[in-house]
Amino acid sequence: MKRTAAAGIAGLFVLVGLAHAQERIALAEAKVLLKKAIAFYKTNGQEKALAAFNDRRGQFVDQELYIFALDINGRILAHGAKPAWSGKDLSAIRDGHEKNFIRDILAVAKTKGAGNVRYRWENPYTLAVDQKSSYVENVDGVILGCGYYN
Repeated sequence: MKRTAAAGIAGLFVLVGLAHAQERIALAEAKVLLKKAIAFYKTNGQEKALAAFNDRRGQFVDQELYIFALDINGRILAHGAKPAWSGKDLSAIRDGHEKNFIRDILAVAKTKGAGNVRYRWENPYTLAVDQKSSYVENVDGVILGCGYYN
């Protein structure tokens, strides 16, 4: 009986460890894509970069990862998964738990320059509302981000 309980607890720790490892990998992949987007933005300018970020088949969409861009007030400038959102003010949008995560993204970008924000959001591939995080960075007053599902 004790061995069964110990094995169950050990298995649980392994699963938790794997989940954390997967999240760290997803964060690392999101940061790589975001750094690529920032370099493209700085090299090619805002207009060309936003068009590239909106291209669902372009270099800034990689499976569940995509780049988005916001102005400092929460208006979408580009969105790799939903390009039709460009120009929309999403500053009041809420996630699956009524959290105003755009406000949180803006706060992180304005106060820290860069950081991670957690929320719940519809996965465009599974259509389920999943735990998501976005790593964001303020680039000359434009907030660029890349989200990943946890």
